[in-house]
Amino acid sequence: MSDKPQDQQADQVEPQGIKKVSLADAIKAKLAQKQADQAAARANPKAAGNANQTAKSQMTKKVNNQRRRTGGS
Repeated sequence: MSDKPQDQQADQVEPQGIKKVSLADAIKAKLAQKQADQAAARANPKAAGNANQTAKSQMTKKVNNQRRRTGGS
């Protein structure tokens, strides 16, 4: 056993790969990533992916007849 108390030893067992980040820094990084994604989408809209789905035609829309089937009023 060593001379150090238990709580100090627990603090030193922290993994080396994980870096603590403040909430403000995390928010700033997320905002920067979002802005970069939006800029890329504006530059080439077809390569942005399926983020914007096309609306279905009202002529081919299936009618919701649940109230008729269940006898509700």
